[in-house]
Amino acid sequence: MPLDIVIGAQWGDEGKGRVVDLMSENSDIVTRYNGGDNAGHTVTVGEKIYKLHVIPSGIIHPNTIGVLGNGMVLNPQTLVEEMRMLQEVSIFVTPERLWISDAVQLITPAHRLLDGAQESNLGKVKIGTTGRGIGPAYVDKAARRGLRAGEILDPESFSSRVLAHFVEANHLLTDWYHQPGFDVDDKVKEYLDFAKQLRPFIRRIGPLVQTALNEGKTILAEGAQGTLLDLEQGTYPFVTSSCTTSAGVFSGLGLGVQPIRKVVGVTKAFQTRVGTGPFPTELDGEMANFLRGSGNNPWDEYGTTTGRPRRVGWLDLMLLKYAHEVNNFSEVFLTKLDVLSGLANIPVCVAYQRDGKIIHSLDFSGDARLLAQCTPIYETLPGWQENLRGYRNWQDLPEKAKGYVQFIEKQTSLPVQNISVGPERLERITRS
Repeated sequence: MPLDIVIGAQWGDEGKGRVVDLMSENSDIVTRYNGGDNAGHTVTVGEKIYKLHVIPSGIIHPNTIGVLGNGMVLNPQTLVEEMRMLQEVSIFVTPERLWISDAVQLITPAHRLLDGAQESNLGKVKIGTTGRGIGPAYVDKAARRGLRAGEILDPESFSSRVLAHFVEANHLLTDWYHQPGFDVDDKVKEYLDFAKQLRPFIRRIGPLVQTALNEGKTILAEGAQGTLLDLEQGTYPFVTSSCTTSAGVFSGLGLGVQPIRKVVGVTKAFQTRVGTGPFPTELDGEMANFLRGSGNNPWDEYGTTTGRPRRVGWLDLMLLKYAHEVNNFSEVFLTKLDVLSGLANIPVCVAYQRDGKIIHSLDFSGDARLLAQCTPIYETLPGWQENLRGYRNWQDLPEKAKGYVQFIEKQTSLPVQNISVGPERLERITRS
């Protein structure tokens, strides 16, 4: 019963889509179990670039089934548009290839408007959301008033529920947030048109995935966002609204607890973040621009979903060890090692200083207030000048680049099994 999990070890944007694409070659089913279209996964195959926000990136492989689990929140319009985009490049998403849990919570245009109004209302203490309606949809779920995908199968009842939802949201926008309202009838009609296109894809997911596991098929669970954005263990309150760690797989897919073959933690060779919140190793100026890139390439540090320039900094091993602690990684997939080429020296955060004391391990559950009080302590490693994009074997890699990888392994006690040295699918080094 091979169940593999891919988890972001930072604040998201670690390159999980590319990792999932690689692992999907040997997977029968690839699942999403949390988040919504605030996740953006970019996969580059040759000259083709696929940007996916909802559908598991494994769908690019012709024989892989994609699953949207009940732990997600789903915008029907985003999904329909994404299916059309794939169809234009001859990747056909049929009900046999994409399963949507009947318990998935639905996002509406009203949720997106409320998201923007709430974020604006926070003023200087904004969370930095993507504005995709994720938070309000999860709020409705917790308040037991959310819309679920299974309701689409009963058109008459669903129409009434959608109408009531839009009427209530319109009142909130105008009366509470003093924002412009919207035409309820037009929004309802448009939303129902998108939702009805999903009817053939909706089913109960848990038993189907469990049956596949019992039959010996390989299941790959694709985590959205990153560990440090987890609602429980992330840098609260600057987090997302779902469980982004390996612990969320079972509840997010409707499975019982069972053995896992491996948990792959994906981390960049440096640190990035989108949105507000503490970032101990953050850089600015010339060095930040070096790590971020110009924005002319799809793999530069600009959000797949938001397009916002990402905040960048040196690799923080304190946070990487914390991510390992809450996920129990089996191995690390290190991405973007090639970006560091050309630097004479590369600082790496190995400890923090707080209140005059040196801290070598984090004793907290993501409290952003405590992290904001931390100053990084660096160990500086020698850099390398070689362009790494042409390397495919570990033995051939420049010694200083190998030393950087081995330093990460020593500090985290985790094997780095794969290293990406460029954006394209085959630009990687796999260690035996």
